[in-house]
Amino acid sequence: MNEVSETTSQPGSYPASKARNLPLSAEEGWVALDLPQPQGPATPPEAPLDMPEQDFRARPPMGPDSRWPGLGAIAARLVAFGGAAAIAWIGWRQMVLTFGSNVTLLQSVLLVLFAVTFTWVGFSFTSMMAGIFARRLRTPDGPNDARIAVVMPVYHENAAATAGLLAALARDLFREGLGDRAEIFVLSDSYDPDAVLEEMTAISRLRDISPVPVWYRRRSSNRGRKAGNVGEFVRRWGGRYDQLVVLDADSVVGAATIKTLSARMNADPAIGLIQTMPMLVGGQTIFARLTQFAGRIYGPAIARGVAAWSGDSGNFWGHNAIIRVSAFAQCCGLPELPGKPPFGGAILSHDFVEAALLRRAGWKVRLDHDLRQSFEGCPPTLLDMAVRERRWAQGNLQHARLIFSRGFAWISRVHFVIGILGFLMSPIWLAMILVGLALSANVLLSRPDYFPQTYQLFPTWPTFDPVRMLWLFVAAMSCLLVPKFIAIFRAWLRPLAKDSGGNARLLASAMFEIVLSALIAPVQMLIQTRQIIEILRGRDSGWEAQVRAGQVPPWSVVLRRHAIHVVTGLATLIVLAFLAPWQLVWLSPILAGLILSPLTSRWSASPVFGRWARRQGLLVTPEERQPPEVLTAAHALDFRIGGDLPSGLGALGQDAALRARILGLLPDNPHGPVEERLDAISAEAKIAHAASQTQALGFLDPSEQLALVENRALIEAFSKLPA
Repeated sequence: MNEVSETTSQPGSYPASKARNLPLSAEEGWVALDLPQPQGPATPPEAPLDMPEQDFRARPPMGPDSRWPGLGAIAARLVAFGGAAAIAWIGWRQMVLTFGSNVTLLQSVLLVLFAVTFTWVGFSFTSMMAGIFARRLRTPDGPNDARIAVVMPVYHENAAATAGLLAALARDLFREGLGDRAEIFVLSDSYDPDAVLEEMTAISRLRDISPVPVWYRRRSSNRGRKAGNVGEFVRRWGGRYDQLVVLDADSVVGAATIKTLSARMNADPAIGLIQTMPMLVGGQTIFARLTQFAGRIYGPAIARGVAAWSGDSGNFWGHNAIIRVSAFAQCCGLPELPGKPPFGGAILSHDFVEAALLRRAGWKVRLDHDLRQSFEGCPPTLLDMAVRERRWAQGNLQHARLIFSRGFAWISRVHFVIGILGFLMSPIWLAMILVGLALSANVLLSRPDYFPQTYQLFPTWPTFDPVRMLWLFVAAMSCLLVPKFIAIFRAWLRPLAKDSGGNARLLASAMFEIVLSALIAPVQMLIQTRQIIEILRGRDSGWEAQVRAGQVPPWSVVLRRHAIHVVTGLATLIVLAFLAPWQLVWLSPILAGLILSPLTSRWSASPVFGRWARRQGLLVTPEERQPPEVLTAAHALDFRIGGDLPSGLGALGQDAALRARILGLLPDNPHGPVEERLDAISAEAKIAHAASQTQALGFLDPSEQLALVENRALIEAFSKLPA
């Protein structure tokens, strides 16, 4: 067994000697968690690094010169963008021929909406085809002493689950020989007192059992949200590390992949960021399993195409990536946008902007599509996904203010446009359907004018070519479905199909996914359209904790959230049944999705149906059949760390071991300005006048309870009161 080098135990740092002879699996028996172990301070000595706020109108900072794309990237861009342009032109010409020479105003509007939609669908096909030019990635050998910080920002998360993931990763890092140069840093933005107490307890237990240093810092101010959280870390401790691996609270990257990422970055001093392709795992509901199956089977081929045409101007998805700390500090200090939310204030989709800022300074930003030990969770229900997408939609629309900033690479601007259109396509699709219905109504309810000109000798007959329109529909569906079947065929040629249950079950799963996705798509169209309208009207999304593990929503919630979808579908069905029944052939998938939306939403959120699908071999991924060791260990350690976590602040006064854990994560009592200590001052006065711990907690408001959790003197005073 490798041992942590004694040189990592610097003054004031995490004790490395505690890792010697430590069992490395949950089954081998970790250190007892009932009493805290010697841990040292909660944070390492500060190593400040300057991270200036960027001016989007000023000249960018100078980084390495890596502006020109390679031949493979140029070829991939010709296929992706040139192919999409060719498909768009062909679709436009065929649609014009469908309408004939005398195009009405409604037909002109439909023509524009169709062209945008057809181009979007065509690009999804050509982008995947560009993957044939993806570069072959290699991991160089050679010495690598880069110091790595594995950073996990948390915000009111499941404390035991996040600590379990990090405990498993810590063991993995130690086994891979990274224990002497990798450290884990938990960056908390939580502010609910009970959640903070539970979080600190879980992190303290994690520190007991981790063979690599684990640090914990909670901010008192949430300025800048996640980007501000990471930025504050870089400004205080960035000089301590060379590379930064960013995780989400439900994501993890295997140590072997971290080692590979570190080696690739170390070998090329011009690389600023390498993004991995996360695989979705842990889904229990039908919706989650559907999402993770699609990501696992279709995702690698899609990622290969995006990596090919992005070249060294790739994108950042906010987590499961490695970053060069010096480049990040130089380029990625984000200012708040002028004005009020939703278009002003903190930059929500900060990851796209950070990638663009790195690239404009000359740093390479890559998507390494070949790495597989990268995992994350997914929303459990359709309604939970809608809540998450609301914030993404607002953040992506914010990019409209930044897209023409000085110095951005044109591929970075393309990433912005794709992110914006990812949400705008829903209202565009809806508008196209409504204009099509209006055209049908116009044909049915109006009388044709065969002689639109005064002295016209021959009549002008209305023109519409239904056969050509049918072929356009077939072409659009082919662009959507052919990439999926190409991905399935590729899986058949690789172990992926066998690891997913075999060829037959993989095909059955794909058909199941296509049908269920078709039912969900129109509901998402209306949800996203409503979100866009809310954003344009000035409604901010706020900042709520993400739902990682949901439950079946009650019928009252489902019916209330989907009532408008059902009413819209039924009304359209009734009108078309009387006026234009032939239109039902085209619109039946959309109407079925809207009318059945309450059933689809509720049943797709059921873990029971999820387990049934798994027993039938549907929507199975390789990570389910052969769970990665890091995930298996994380589940076991989640259970172990989560045992008997405190359920309220009352435990802080009654449990001496718990108090010792919390005190071990607190800095010395702060002596900042009075205005920053008002909550602690008022909490001190209320505790002094309380006759018992229960009464004291009743006196304290939430901000004062939070001051209690993070102040040594207050904890000691509170513990001296009778229960």
